[in-house]
Amino acid sequence: MAGVLDSVNQRTQLVGENRLELLMFRLGSHQVFAINVFKVQEVVRIPRISGLPGSNANIKGVVNMRGKTIPAIDLRGAIGMNPVELDDDCNLIVTEYNRTIQGFIVGKIEQIVNTTWGNIQPPPRTAGRNHYLTAITQIDYQGQNRIIEIIDVEKVLAEIITYDTSISEGVLDEEISEQLQGCKVLIVDDSSTARNLVNQTLSSIGIVVLEASDGLQALNKLKAWCDEGTVVTDELLMMITDAEMPEMDGYKLTHEIRNDPRMSDLYIALNTSLSGSFNEAMVEKVGCNKFVSKFQPDKLVEIVQERYREKYSMPLNP
Repeated sequence: MAGVLDSVNQRTQLVGENRLELLMFRLGSHQVFAINVFKVQEVVRIPRISGLPGSNANIKGVVNMRGKTIPAIDLRGAIGMNPVELDDDCNLIVTEYNRTIQGFIVGKIEQIVNTTWGNIQPPPRTAGRNHYLTAITQIDYQGQNRIIEIIDVEKVLAEIITYDTSISEGVLDEEISEQLQGCKVLIVDDSSTARNLVNQTLSSIGIVVLEASDGLQALNKLKAWCDEGTVVTDELLMMITDAEMPEMDGYKLTHEIRNDPRMSDLYIALNTSLSGSFNEAMVEKVGCNKFVSKFQPDKLVEIVQERYREKYSMPLNP
C-alpha cells in the first residue's frame, strides 16, 4: 500500500498538461470508482475510529493522523449505497478538499491510472439528477474495457457539511453594489453542486451567472460569441473556472483563451477545491488573474468587486 502513492508529489507536473491520474477503488461492489490523485494525501489501512456522537450518519467517527483529528466518512453510505461493513479490505483515503482534510472509508484499492481530461466524459443523462458522479471514463482494466465512475466529492461533502453561501456584513461595497446589477460572470465547473454554491453567492448581489460544465463547453461558448462578433470582455465581467474538469481542465481552458487574440484579455479566476502554493504557481504559469479556493463567499465577492473596480478604473475605498 505504501508504494501506491509514494510518488504523488511528482505527479503534479501532469496538471496543466490536460492530464490527470485517477486512484481507483471499490466500494464492496463489482463497480470500480475513482477520484483524482491530486486531491489525495495518502492511503492507509483503517486506523482506530473514535465515535462522534451527534454527527452526520455517514461520518463513522474520527481518526487521529499525525496529531490531527479528521472525520472518517463512509463513502458507500454517502453516495446512497448500503453503509460500509468494515473488513480487511477496507482502506482510508485521506484527501484535501476546500481547505479541509477528511478521510473516506473505501474498500479494496485497485491501482492508479494515467489518462487525459479528454478521455473523461460527463455522466450519461440516464444517470438522472441524484447521482454522485462528476464524470466517467473507460479504461483497459484487467484485460477488459471497463467504465470507471468518478465520484463527485464536492456533492458528497456538501451533503455532510453545510456550506454557508451568505456574505459577511461589510464585504459588499455599497458604492458599487448598484453597478454590479446585471453584470455577467461565466462559471465553469463540472460539479453542479459547486456551480450552485457559486451561483447562490453571486446572484445574491445581482450578478447574472452563466454556466458551463467543463472547459471545452466554455471554450466553445466563448468562441461562438467571438464568431458572432461579440466582444467577450464586453459581454462578461469575468470568468470563474474550476481546475479539474472532464474533456478540458481549467488550466488548458485558460491557455486556449490567452492564445486567442479575440478574447485573450478576459479576466479569469481559478476556483478550485485544492488550496496551496502549487495552485498559486499554476495561476501564474497559465495566466489566470486570481486564485481562490472553494468555498469562500466573501472571497468571491471581493474578487468580483476588485475586477469591477479595475475594469472601470474605480479607486478602492479607503
